[in-house]
Amino acid sequence: MIISIASGKGGTGKTTVAVNLALSLENNVQYLDCDVEEPNGHIFIKPEFQPPITVGTPIPEVDKSKCSYCGKCGEICQYNAILVIKNNVLVFPELCHSCAGCWLVCPEDAISPIERELGIIEQGNNGGVEFIHGKLRIGEAMSPPLIRKVKEKIDPAKTVIIDAPPGTSCPVIESIKKSDFILLVTEPTPFGLNDLKLAVEMVRSLKLKLGVIINRSDVGNDEVRDYCAEENIPILMEIKNDRKIAEAYSRGVPLVALYPEYRAKFQTLYHDIERRAGA
Repeated sequence: MIISIASGKGGTGKTTVAVNLALSLENNVQYLDCDVEEPNGHIFIKPEFQPPITVGTPIPEVDKSKCSYCGKCGEICQYNAILVIKNNVLVFPELCHSCAGCWLVCPEDAISPIERELGIIEQGNNGGVEFIHGKLRIGEAMSPPLIRKVKEKIDPAKTVIIDAPPGTSCPVIESIKKSDFILLVTEPTPFGLNDLKLAVEMVRSLKLKLGVIINRSDVGNDEVRDYCAEENIPILMEIKNDRKIAEAYSRGVPLVALYPEYRAKFQTLYHDIERRAGA
């Protein structure tokens, strides 16, 4: 089963939920940190990493000795990553989506793919948790290709926990699609409610099953609970606001290490998800 942990905004406690759910299951668990722009799950899981793997994506390289400057490559590119001007071809690697259209359409066979580095993937273990994350190269504009490479490591024989990026944009969609269940982490504030609505719309557009966890549940108001009731969205867990939890988080100490009783709560959460995902 693949469970993705997402949120409409950053700072709601998404990684807290993902880390502690994985640690509570203990065995045969895979944790994928797909927040490749700023992964932080490793701070809590503390895996022993293997050597990193460099990940690249193909971009066009033009052999101008063969090029007739017909412009067909520029016409097919929907992202303006390649442009033909008088006796020259300009390539903009940061805009390229590696669709291969330009070198497939070239009548002179003047375009061939070369690898451009996206970032790295690191993989390791701690106890029964297999940990995998991607780190996007500094200055890289597009994270979905690296996220896809991280997800290629999914082991279908294991329970997979995906820590998705915050928000509702392309990296999040790439992370959560094909999941069996989506946990949306929110907080009972006006900002939390606004971004939860956006996240729910995104998940429903993908036709995925979902539930909500309310973090810092004893602050704010009841508008999030009212919204979930109106939309028939189950609230599967609430975590109260606790300074000790925040202090432990800042030191890289998981919630289940601070309060062992939460381990049983996260195990109950998992069984609830398992039942709802199979329904």
